[in-house]
Amino acid sequence: MAKKKSQIDFPFYTYLKHFHDENRKKIYNAYKPLTQKFLNFNNPENPDAWLREPQFEALEMYVFLKEYLGNKYLYEIFEEWFTKKGRFEKRSDVGISKKMQQFDMFGPSEFQGDDKEMFKQVFSQIESFKQIYPNFIFALTMGLGKTVLMATSIFYEFLLANKYPKTSRYCHNALVFAPDKTVLQSLKEIETFDKSKVIPPEYVNWLDTHLKFHFLDDTGVSLNALDNSKFNIIISNTQKIILKKQHKKKSASESLFNDGGTMHKAKSLNKDFEDLYGFEIDTDKELLSNQRFAKLTRLKQLGIYVDEAHHVFGSNLAKDFGLKKTSTSLRVTINELAEALNDSGSRVVGCYNYTGTPYIGKRLLPEVVYAYGLKDAIDNRYLKQVKIYGFDNVKTQTKAFVKTAISEFWEKHKDKRYEGLLPKFAFFASSIDELQNELRPIVEEVLSDLDIPTSKILINVGDPKITTNDDLREFRNLDRPNSEKQFILLVNKGKEGWNCRSLFGVGLHREPKSKIFVLQATMRCLRAISDVQQEGMVYLSSDNIKTLEGELEQNFKLSMDDLISAGDDKELVEIKLVPPPVKIKIKRIKKLHQLNENKLRNGIDLEIDKIDYDNYKIKRTVRDIKNISDSTKLEEVADYERREFSEFTLIAEITRYLYHPEGVDHLSKISCLEIKKVLESSFDGVQNILKSVNKHNEILYDWIIPRLFNVFYTIKSFTDEVEEEIELVKEPAEGFYRMKAKAELIANINDLKYASNKSKSFHLDNYCFDSNPESQMFSSLLKDEVIEKVWFTGMLTHGQSDFLIRYIDPESHTVRSYYPDFLVKVKTNDGSERYIIIEVKGDNKIDDAVVKAKADYATQLAYASGMTYQIIKGSEANNGIEI
Repeated sequence: MAKKKSQIDFPFYTYLKHFHDENRKKIYNAYKPLTQKFLNFNNPENPDAWLREPQFEALEMYVFLKEYLGNKYLYEIFEEWFTKKGRFEKRSDVGISKKMQQFDMFGPSEFQGDDKEMFKQVFSQIESFKQIYPNFIFALTMGLGKTVLMATSIFYEFLLANKYPKTSRYCHNALVFAPDKTVLQSLKEIETFDKSKVIPPEYVNWLDTHLKFHFLDDTGVSLNALDNSKFNIIISNTQKIILKKQHKKKSASESLFNDGGTMHKAKSLNKDFEDLYGFEIDTDKELLSNQRFAKLTRLKQLGIYVDEAHHVFGSNLAKDFGLKKTSTSLRVTINELAEALNDSGSRVVGCYNYTGTPYIGKRLLPEVVYAYGLKDAIDNRYLKQVKIYGFDNVKTQTKAFVKTAISEFWEKHKDKRYEGLLPKFAFFASSIDELQNELRPIVEEVLSDLDIPTSKILINVGDPKITTNDDLREFRNLDRPNSEKQFILLVNKGKEGWNCRSLFGVGLHREPKSKIFVLQATMRCLRAISDVQQEGMVYLSSDNIKTLEGELEQNFKLSMDDLISAGDDKELVEIKLVPPPVKIKIKRIKKLHQLNENKLRNGIDLEIDKIDYDNYKIKRTVRDIKNISDSTKLEEVADYERREFSEFTLIAEITRYLYHPEGVDHLSKISCLEIKKVLESSFDGVQNILKSVNKHNEILYDWIIPRLFNVFYTIKSFTDEVEEEIELVKEPAEGFYRMKAKAELIANINDLKYASNKSKSFHLDNYCFDSNPESQMFSSLLKDEVIEKVWFTGMLTHGQSDFLIRYIDPESHTVRSYYPDFLVKVKTNDGSERYIIIEVKGDNKIDDAVVKAKADYATQLAYASGMTYQIIKGSEANNGIEI
């Protein structure tokens, strides 16, 4: 039987993320080059990156668990973290204040007191959920893009599996589970979305060529994946694959025309989880299998991805966490599949569960490894803000409710489009009869009173007599510019899977049977649209308001006030250019690297004798928790993952890096025969090179290949300076730009406090500062008599300005863009122009490696352009600068 779970809610995922962020550079250095390239391509600091920050953070955690922590079970990771062993050796003692939700330096607040006993309880809680495969939960609130995150993770797996086919921790195939048909349809995005947005360009064609999608949306559809094939993505709802009990004997015709189903003997594994799944698992009783389940057991290294993962929890587990009793056999199916794969010599690499909240009922799920909540998503403008309007005594006053909602919605959104889409409003009825006989006639009447065409109504109730195929097509196309539907009448479409970004309002005045439906329906209108944070309008009866309050507390630990106030601490500002446009001349530094071929020579020295083999040995230490600072070194870990090279395979591997089939520009082709000749005539000899490489494969890539490259080629660098005239701000297509800022950090050209000095500045009518030091710096510069002009240039950072500095990020080694805070023009005695580029940085960021890299490249550009560059500490910003 499963162990009794502790009552401690320990947010281990927050500590994992803190450790990752604190040690990001070391962790990234430990990753494979392909992994580094994949993550850097998707990093939001890359101007061309497409993933949102929460999606990228979840992807980082996915890779961190996979590569840096070795795809271990979460309870093992927790034990190593707590005892500061393995990868967590010498980690800092950082805790989270329960009141402030901030990190402190006195250890986890949950562990204060009897540390050992607390550890046992938390460890026991996490361990009690273990399966025979690693199992992780990613909790991202609705609207953050869990489907795209899932797809990106699968693409990462397949790229690494292709590069390192013998590594057991990468998935060669993926099974994506959806709980019902609605979510199943939304998962089609995995197949249809543009992969080039998340995949480095050189790998897109390979993925397009090798990916094989299998979409099981009908019960009779067979899974046609070839046995032992790779790179299959099977997308299915649980009913297409799930194992079921057979309650009656099949007739002769059923046996003849079934879908390939067979009987599957339940494994003893699931006996330990009967109380979690809510029904007894009799290992002497056979479960009804099917062709799809049987086919999956013949695929290698399967990764399982579960969307809306709260559906996998069974009755007693749900009861423990405050939910009513329900039964599910999804986890049984996953476990049986894992057992069957083990029997066939394969395995489930891991199960990755995606859900909207880290809580189930009032309890925190122990297997959560990343969470991004509803309030954070609204605060950071990944979702719309929301206003909730409550109505008392409207159960029998449908017309008053509907008329108020439509009138206010129409007054705000009439004749407007957002990203070319008409705004929509959805009303939810509790039954088809209510919609047809009450809600629909009233909506039509209200629209007629407001001179709105009733053709803008769309009905979707799940009954083909009422909702035609054309209606369903219109429903799927609501987020397209050619859709003219704006008032959507629904029954039971508030659940997961309905993704309509142009939905701006919802109305629900009757109590639905399901309480969670109120929360789900409310959140349907929160998906973000346009580059400005919009506002969702929610109209509920007072009873539904109370229900929503309870569901917010249970699922997100939020109050109604938290939801309504989220994201409203900043004002929406329209930013217009002040003529004439400001133009300046700068010099861009361009570097050319030329590759020249060397004359081959015999007897080269690869200096094998200078290799420090200790740098490649895996060592371990043991520590006593009572004296954590004292460590005893143990023997070298001998279980290396290595490839045994022969002379031929060694030369072939080196050729992969040095040979170019078309030659390189003016260079000739370097063939494997030439490489073989150089190695054979080398001072070290092929056998000594082989001995070193087979001892530690990394030596080939860290030592041998780089030195051979320098034998064959020489790189010469050339620098050129090109003068350009640029505009500080480009003309906006709509006549203005929009952004949000706190009221106290907005400087307006017409503000009286700037009246005497506004001619010295304001190439835009509003400056939106990020911090108080920036605002104070601006005021100081304006008052400085030596300064002729001062422009704030650090606010438009998404391509609206050409005043940018390109630099190479020292951590990711990718080219990025940097927009300095200020450009200052100084008066000179001889009448010449002198410019100063100024950056205001927090005191704790001055010595940051990225800040230094930005400063280095900015200094180069400034020097070439006859300017100077200065970094000012935030604590000194209000004093201005010394000219």
